[in-house]
Amino acid sequence: MGLAANHVWSFDTGNTMEPGVPVGFGTAGNFAILSKAGISTVPASSILGDIGVSPAAATAITQFSLVMDASGVFSTSTQVTGNVYAADYSPPTPQNLTTAVNDMQRAFTDAAGRAPDVTEAFAGSINIPETLVPGVYKWGTGLAVNADVTLSGSDTDVWIFQIAADLVVSSGTTIGLAGAARPENVFWQVSGLVDLGTTSTLHGVVLTATAVTVRTGATVNGRLLAQTAVTLDQGTIVEPVL
Repeated sequence: MGLAANHVWSFDTGNTMEPGVPVGFGTAGNFAILSKAGISTVPASSILGDIGVSPAAATAITQFSLVMDASGVFSTSTQVTGNVYAADYSPPTPQNLTTAVNDMQRAFTDAAGRAPDVTEAFAGSINIPETLVPGVYKWGTGLAVNADVTLSGSDTDVWIFQIAADLVVSSGTTIGLAGAARPENVFWQVSGLVDLGTTSTLHGVVLTATAVTVRTGATVNGRLLAQTAVTLDQGTIVEPVL
C-alpha cells in the first residue's frame, strides 16, 4: 500500500474492543494539565481548564503569578481560565490530587495495554500528509510527525497511539480531526517525552511517562497528563467539553 499524499491508512482490525472504548482517566479528567513534577510557563500562555501538581508543591508552578484563594484550596492565574491546585494546598486538595495522579497512571497503563491494530506505521516517521482511521497504533520506538495528520471518524470513534520512546511534532504541523471525531477520544500514550514544535497543533489526551514541552505558540486541544513536568512557551491548552 503506497504512502501517497493524503493517503488514508486503513486496516482490518483485530481489536476486540472495537468499535472503540475510550481510555478511562477518572478524576484526572478534571484537569487540562496534571503533572507530578511541575508546570512552568513563558507568559502569556492560555489554559482553558484546571491545572494541578502532585506530589510537587505550588513552588513547582512557575511564572503563573498565582493568587491564593481565601479558602486555601486553590489559586488562580490570569493565564488559566479555571483553578490551580497543588499538593500543599488546604484539604481536600491534597487527597483529590493524589487520587487524580493515581487515575492518570492507571490511564497510562490502560492505554499501553490495548491490543494494537497497526504496528510500526510509516516506520515511525510521518513525512507527508496522512489520514488515520480509528484504531490502536503501536510503535516500538519513537514517532516523529513532520507533516499534517488528520484523524477522521465519528464522534464515538477512538484512536490510541502507543509510543515506546518520544513523540516529536515538528513546528507548524497539525494533528487535526475530521468528520465528527472528538479530542477526548484520542489518546497519546508516550513512554518517552513529548515535544510539540513551534506553532504546532495537537488534538487529544497526552498520557506521558516523562515530560511535555509545548513550544512557542503551540496549541493542544485536549489534556496534558504528565508523570514528570510540563513546560509551556506562550502555548494554548484547551480542555475538551465533555
